[in-house]
Amino acid sequence: MRLLLALILVLVVVGTAPAKEIEGVRVEPQVTVNAETLKLNGSGTRKKFFVRVYVGSLYSARRLTSGSEAIKDSGDKLIRMDFVYPKVEKEKIVEAFQEGIHNNTPELSDSEEVKKFLSFFTDDFKRGDQVDLYLGGDGTVTAKHNGKVLGTIVSRPLATAVLAIYLGDKPADANLKKGMLGK
Repeated sequence: MRLLLALILVLVVVGTAPAKEIEGVRVEPQVTVNAETLKLNGSGTRKKFFVRVYVGSLYSARRLTSGSEAIKDSGDKLIRMDFVYPKVEKEKIVEAFQEGIHNNTPELSDSEEVKKFLSFFTDDFKRGDQVDLYLGGDGTVTAKHNGKVLGTIVSRPLATAVLAIYLGDKPADANLKKGMLGK
């Protein structure tokens, strides 16, 4: 009986993946979004001119190993940004999103969906802030800042464009892309 209990305890402990830490940010092994559990696909640090801006994590319903696979995948995904830089002005965030969309999906750059998405970001981001970009398989794009919903749009092309900022052919940060893909 003791052996059986010990074996069960070992299986429970081994089956529970611990959170990892990057740049002082606790990266959870899984998150629950809309009653669905998404597992950590990978994470890394977004750098701009050698400055660490945020820890970026990709959560998905299934393991994704390439940018093209992730973009084609119809499952739900979550991109989480945990800011480590003292302050990033909202203009810089909007500019970075615009640039990423233009570089990867230029046909959407001036679309109404992109303009609406960019209008969600009205505050600066500070160290300790968490920004979630939920990308639903149905095309739902929801942005949250520290748990507060900034807005939601249903547009499959926009969901693809937002994902391409991180995992497209011209990602904002190639090393972050590798990290998000678990490489």
